[in-house]
Amino acid sequence: MSRPMRFSFLIAAALAAVSCGERNGGGASSEAAAPLTIEEQGRRAFSACAICHSVKDPTEPGYASLVGPSLFGVVGAPSAHLSGYDYSRAMREANLVWDDATLDAFLQNPQQIVPRTRMAFAGEPNVERRQAIIAFLKTLN
Repeated sequence: MSRPMRFSFLIAAALAAVSCGERNGGGASSEAAAPLTIEEQGRRAFSACAICHSVKDPTEPGYASLVGPSLFGVVGAPSAHLSGYDYSRAMREANLVWDDATLDAFLQNPQQIVPRTRMAFAGEPNVERRQAIIAFLKTLN
C-alpha cells in the first residue's frame, strides 16, 4: 500500500471510529462526570506518598513497614507514636500532635516543622492538595 493510500486509510478509520462512537453512545458523555470528593482527591494525591508510607493498620497480621511509618490513624496522634518504627531522634523529640494545622504545615515544609527529620520529601506547595491529603488521612482509622 502506498504512503498516501495508508494515510487515507488511517483517516477514514479514525473518522469511522468517531462516528460509530457517537452513534453507539460512546465518546464524551452528555452527563458530566461527578466531581471527586476531597477525600478521593487526597487519595489520588497520596499516591506519591505511598512510595514510602503505608495506609494499613500496623496492628493487623501481615503488616509490612515501608521506608516511612504507616499513616493509618495518624490524624490526632502524637508524633513518633508507632511502637516498633525507628523514628528519627528529631521526630521522637518533636512533641507534636498531628492535627490539621500541624499536618498542613509539615506537608508544606517538613524540614521547617521537624528539623533533621529523615523524611526526604521537600514539601507540597499547593494548599488544596495538602488539604485533600489531610482529608484522605482522616479516613484512615
